[in-house]
Amino acid sequence: MKKLLIVALLLSASVFSHAQDRYVVFFTDKNNSPFSVSAPLAYLSQRAVNRRTAQNIPVTDLDLPVNPAYVTGVLSAGAQVLAVSKWFNTVTVSFIGTGVLNAINNLPYVQGVYHLGRMMDPGVLPPKFDLNAIRATAVSGQRTAETGSLFNYGTSFNQVHMLKGDLMHDNGYTGAGVRIAVIDAGFLNANVMQAFDSLFASGRILGTWDFVDGEANVYNDDWHGSMVLSCIGANVPGEIIGTAPGASFYLLRSEYAPAENIIEEYNWASAAEYADSAGADIINSSLGYTVFDDPAQNHTYSDLNGNTTPVTIAADIAASRGIIVCNSAGNEGNSSWFRISAPADADSILAVGAVDDQGVYAGFSGKGPSFDGRVKPDAAAQGQATIVADPFNTTGTFPGNGTSFSSPLMAGMMATLVQCHPNATANQIITAVRQSASQATAPDSLLGYGIPDFPLACLILGGIDSGITADQDQLQLDGPNPYQSALNFSFYSSAHQNITIKMHNLLGQPVYSQSETVNGLALHHYSVGSQLAKGIYVLTVTSEKGTYSIKVVKE
Repeated sequence: MKKLLIVALLLSASVFSHAQDRYVVFFTDKNNSPFSVSAPLAYLSQRAVNRRTAQNIPVTDLDLPVNPAYVTGVLSAGAQVLAVSKWFNTVTVSFIGTGVLNAINNLPYVQGVYHLGRMMDPGVLPPKFDLNAIRATAVSGQRTAETGSLFNYGTSFNQVHMLKGDLMHDNGYTGAGVRIAVIDAGFLNANVMQAFDSLFASGRILGTWDFVDGEANVYNDDWHGSMVLSCIGANVPGEIIGTAPGASFYLLRSEYAPAENIIEEYNWASAAEYADSAGADIINSSLGYTVFDDPAQNHTYSDLNGNTTPVTIAADIAASRGIIVCNSAGNEGNSSWFRISAPADADSILAVGAVDDQGVYAGFSGKGPSFDGRVKPDAAAQGQATIVADPFNTTGTFPGNGTSFSSPLMAGMMATLVQCHPNATANQIITAVRQSASQATAPDSLLGYGIPDFPLACLILGGIDSGITADQDQLQLDGPNPYQSALNFSFYSSAHQNITIKMHNLLGQPVYSQSETVNGLALHHYSVGSQLAKGIYVLTVTSEKGTYSIKVVKE
């Protein structure tokens, strides 16, 4: 990443201190900025610019960094800058004393200053994550790895197979070349865990930042993110394989788990901006916000309308920049709240609920719809008795409960689709996933559109009728029959294999033949038969799975 992208982060590290009140300072504008929308490489990576270009997303004033002179002014007033958000045009700060507060409010470019709480104090609410509640009893009926797969999944097979991730992997779609940002509460011991040996050995941890403590080290705080990461990137044959074991990662800490304050939503925005600037394709966030240690900050159900909470606004902005955002639906299904949590209400992201190992709704999974009546969650994956890597036993695993784990399973599978269809937009990919899911025609408030079929989503993105089965080969005509100049057809190959294309006349005599090796889970287009005389022919495609024929006529 360019040095410019981390200047504000390094600044926060040099001035950080604990146990002080936190505030957010809103600026009035981005006037007189040294940055310009016409020169985005000064503040966005080439990969981030390429993502926008590929999806026809313009660079706008929203992408411009906060005016550095404004940040300097706040520092000069006596505040300690913790994080900067260009999307909100804010800085979060820490300071003591009304004199500093008055000095900042008197700056001509400051719109307002709002109290966010005292983040480092012990929380009134229980800690964000309870390890005892997360640990689950293994389900005896859970399926284990089957022979013939590219990976030996061990007991993690069930959660991957439920989404047909093993079929995606077998066809070479492991998320290779795709970049995923994981925004969480910390990644304790991830740098020494067996599950991630391959990530570190191959240089696929691309960047880290702690937006709570203002430092690069994310491996000495909370453990939750390590388990989340394992659902995507783990690779321990016979034990646990993530849904995108070939992907690359940014590990970003936005959450202070012992307490719950709304500043964490602003931290989330800063982390999402980091992911955007670095060129991430996908964000996974296994975080959610409803009530806080300070009741005055609490959200209500009416706030979950897709446009109100800071973290929801930030999630939608990330999506508007062409990033696929997967977020857990929340674990309040059995509580008095029982709803999804922010930012799962965001309209442009994939909110992920949880099912058990048999694909049945898990009672703790947050329920929809959003307050304005939209389908939420959007989809579901295994979140009950999900096999995760154990950050306290660096070579072990255990079954865990939570939408915290269904969301990263989904995010990893999204990476396989990005690899399979690199030219598809984020919205096209999310739409295909919804269309492929088990309840696509009758979504509900528990699982949304249901459990996705990722090979089918891959097929939908390739342009074939979504009514067919994705793990079967398919032959279809793309042009008129009878045809006049050339016969246009497509063959969907469900596996990497050899195929033979032939045409015969009515006497059974071959008039055309072609053999080739084709990629799996891919749609292949052909134009043949232009040299043939007028007449009736039989087009045949023979694959390793069968023979497919259509009678055609040349006029």
